[in-house]
Amino acid sequence: MTAFAAFTIHSAQAQDTFNEVSYSPGQTVFRLHAPSSARKVVVRIYPDALSAKPERTVRMKRTGNDTWQTVVKADLKGRFYTFDISGDKKSWCETPGVFAKAVGVNGKRGAIVDMATTNPQGWEGDVRPALQSPADLVVYELHHRDFSIDASSGLVHKGKFLALTEPKAIAHLKELGINAVHILPSYDFGSVDETKLSQPQYNWGYDPVNYNVPEGSYSTDPYNPLTRIREFKLMVQALHKAGIRVILDVVYNHTYDIEHSNFQRTYPDYFYRKKADGTYSDGSGCGNETASEKPLMREFMLESVKYWVSEYHIDGFRFDLMGVHDMETMNLIRAELSRIDPSIFVYGEGWSAGTCAYPADKLSVKAHMQQLPGIAAFSDELRDALRGPFSDDTKGAFLAGIPGEEESVKAGIAGMIAHPDVDYSKVNYTKTPWALEPVQMMSYVSCHDDMCLTDRLRASIPGIKDDELIRLDLLAQTAVFTSQGVPFMLSGEEMLRNKKGVHNSFESPDSINHLDWNNLQRYPQVFSYYKNLIGLRKSHPAFRLGDANKVREVLDFLPSQPCLVAFTLNGKLAGDSWQNIIVVLNGNPEPREIEVPAGSYTVVCCDGVINENGLGRMEGGKVVVDPQSALIIHN
Repeated sequence: MTAFAAFTIHSAQAQDTFNEVSYSPGQTVFRLHAPSSARKVVVRIYPDALSAKPERTVRMKRTGNDTWQTVVKADLKGRFYTFDISGDKKSWCETPGVFAKAVGVNGKRGAIVDMATTNPQGWEGDVRPALQSPADLVVYELHHRDFSIDASSGLVHKGKFLALTEPKAIAHLKELGINAVHILPSYDFGSVDETKLSQPQYNWGYDPVNYNVPEGSYSTDPYNPLTRIREFKLMVQALHKAGIRVILDVVYNHTYDIEHSNFQRTYPDYFYRKKADGTYSDGSGCGNETASEKPLMREFMLESVKYWVSEYHIDGFRFDLMGVHDMETMNLIRAELSRIDPSIFVYGEGWSAGTCAYPADKLSVKAHMQQLPGIAAFSDELRDALRGPFSDDTKGAFLAGIPGEEESVKAGIAGMIAHPDVDYSKVNYTKTPWALEPVQMMSYVSCHDDMCLTDRLRASIPGIKDDELIRLDLLAQTAVFTSQGVPFMLSGEEMLRNKKGVHNSFESPDSINHLDWNNLQRYPQVFSYYKNLIGLRKSHPAFRLGDANKVREVLDFLPSQPCLVAFTLNGKLAGDSWQNIIVVLNGNPEPREIEVPAGSYTVVCCDGVINENGLGRMEGGKVVVDPQSALIIHN
C-alpha cells in the first residue's frame, strides 16, 4: 500500500504553451498557436459577451513556427475577446481559442479577468484530503442537476455547484461515508443554452466546448465570467473541508462537433485524426476523435489537467473513452500529476466507441493496463457478471440466478490481477488478467451510462417485487465494496434510485434523472446497508489491500457453486483486527449450503443487514446462506 503525504494546494497558471491571455493592469498579452500559413490572425475586443461590434480589432504578428502574438497596452479587465484566423472581413470565424480560462455566456467569447479575484476566502490554505492508498477511495459519481434539482432534496441551489456547499448535501455524503465525488462533465459544454435557463434543459455534458472553464448553467449567473469560477472553487473548498476529494470527468477524446469547435477554428484539422481516405475518424462515436499523439494535442491535455489541479484544486480525473488516447500521452499525464501530488487519482473507460485511426496496440485500452501503471480502468467484467451484458438489457446473470459468471465475479473480487484461484479462461471479455495492481480496477455495477441498477434488475428479472429487488441491489453492492478494486457507485443508489427504465438518459428530463430524496424515508434499510457496507470496508484493511502480492497472500476463494462465490481473507496477514474473514455471495433465489473452515464466528452481515459489532454467533462447518444475499463472518 502506497502512502501519500497531505498536500496544501497552491494555485499556479498553466505553462506558456497554452497561456493564450496574460492579463495585467498595464497590458494584456495575447498568444495563439495557429498555422503559419494563415493570411491574417486578429484579436477582437468586445465590451461584453453579446455586443455585435467589437471595440477594437488588433492584428497579431507571427512570432515563430505556428505561433502568433500581440500586446494591447491598456487595462482590459472585464472585456471579452475572440481570435479569428480566417482573414476574411466579411465572414468571421471567431473562437475564444483552445485554452480560454474565463468565458461569457455560452462560451462563445473569452473573458479577460484577474483570476486571483475569483478565489474564495481561505483558498490558499485549502488542503487536499489525506489518502493513504487509492484502495481507500470510495467514489460517488454525481451529476449536479440530478443530485439537487428535485424539491425533495431540500437544497437551495438546485442544479448548481453551490448545492454541494450546503450543509444538508455535505451531511448526507459524510453520513454515507464516501470520500470522493466524481462530478460528471463540469467544464463549459455546448448542449445547454445558458441564456434560456428558465426553460427545462438537461444534458450530461459530454459535448465539450471550452475544456478549462466551469459550465455556466451550473452557476448562479452564467453572464458573469467570475461567478462560475468562484462558485466551482467554493464547491471544491466545501467538499475538501468535509474530507471529500473531487474528481473531474474529462472528455478530451472528442469535441461537440468539428466545424464549430475551438480546435478547428484555431488550427484547422490539426487536432483531429483522419482515416486513410481523408475523412474524419470516429473512434468516439460522436462524429470525430482527437489526436492525442500530436504534440499540440498532447501538450493541451497535459496543461489542461495540471491547470485544473493548480487553479481549481481537483484531486483526480476520470477519462471518458480513454481507449481513444495513446498510451504515451496517458503515461505522461500520470507522470506530470505525480510530480504535483502522487495521490491524484487517474482512471477511465478502457475502451473506445469505434475504430480509431491510430494503431490499436498503442491505445489506452483495458487490455494494455499493465503498460499504464498508476492508471485505473472500469471493470465491465464484474459489472456484467453481476447484472448481465451491456448489449442486452433483458438478459440477467449472477443476480438473476443464472449460472456461468462465477469466475468473472471472482476475477472482479481479486481486482483483475493474476490470482491462482481464478481461471481466466472462464472470465467474460478477457482471458488474461489485465491489472498489475488491484487499484487499477474500478469496481462497479452501474454508473450514469446505461441503466441504473434497479432498472436493470427490473428489465432482466420480469415481475420482480420490491423486496427481491432490494435484496439483489444490496448483494450487488456487497460484491463491489468487498472487491479489492476501487469501489465506485452512482449517486442515488443509496436511495434505491431509478430512471424509469431509460437506458441512455443523457438528455432525458429531470423527471427521469432526478434523485427522489423521499426514498430515504421509503427505503431506510437501503441507505443503512450502504452506509454500513462502506463503513465495513473503511474499518477493515483486509478489504482494501492495495497490493497484488498482498491480495494473493491474503485472499483465497472457497469452491464455487452455481451463482455462489465465497472467499476468505486472512486478517492477521492483512493487519486487520479480525483474524479470519469469510464472505459468501449467494445470487440464487433459494438458500444454499456451503462448507466453511471450522471455528466460532461472529456474523456481521446476513440477510440484508450489516452490523460491524455483530448480529450473532455461528459455528463453522456446513453453513446455510440466505437467498439473494451476502453472509460475512469473522473469528
